[in-house]
Amino acid sequence: MITSLFSLEGRVAVVLGGTSGIGQAVARGYAQAGAITIASSRDPAKVDKMAGELEALGARTLRAASDVQDRASLETLCRSVVETFGRVDILVVTSGVLHKKPSAELTEEEWQSIIDINLNGTFRANQIFGRQMLAQNSGCIINTCSLTSFVSFNEVAPYAASKAGVLLLTKSLACEWARHHVRVNAIVPGVFRTPLNSHVLDIPERSAAIAARTPMGRTGQVEELVGAAIFLASDASSYVTGETICVDGGFLAKGI
Repeated sequence: MITSLFSLEGRVAVVLGGTSGIGQAVARGYAQAGAITIASSRDPAKVDKMAGELEALGARTLRAASDVQDRASLETLCRSVVETFGRVDILVVTSGVLHKKPSAELTEEEWQSIIDINLNGTFRANQIFGRQMLAQNSGCIINTCSLTSFVSFNEVAPYAASKAGVLLLTKSLACEWARHHVRVNAIVPGVFRTPLNSHVLDIPERSAAIAARTPMGRTGQVEELVGAAIFLASDASSYVTGETICVDGGFLAKGI
């Protein structure tokens, strides 16, 4: 059956940053697609609340907070998932931070913090969960890139640098781990209103410029990312690795 290609029934999925925004939408989608779904973030209260929501959708889950800046917390999360469910089939990394500020005014600490969360944090998660997948000889990792992986946005240089790094990290790990049956891909969201960027979208000239630049003429709804996330995690994409899927309303396709 074609529909079985997109089923995640019984698979074990971990979504980092899974208690808000894009990660939350993906976690809900995975639960509805049949996956055992663990939504983790730094806030234990949000983790507990999201776990209750996933259970209400019929999914098995685990209440475990983690922080992509804290290697030990990621190792503990991975170990807990494996001890409870026996394996990790899917990792989605949506954790990230965006800070808009003129580049000439950035402090060293601000630069380092953004790079550490977005790029180093993605690598930590990929490495820790990737080791488990290599041991299993199977698995799927989905990272989150950005429009700024390809084009510049004003006054977000460290964010752009970090997300460009995630793009090449994804491709590099995909090539390195393919022979071990571990696939590594990325989703490139267009402009979606999330807690990460709402302060930017609330600037009228900024939101107007984005709408004008997007062929569909609007920002996206986070639920519109779920289909791509399910595709990349399912057997429907069994021969897809090292790729980025843009879900951007045509933003990157548009010229003059």
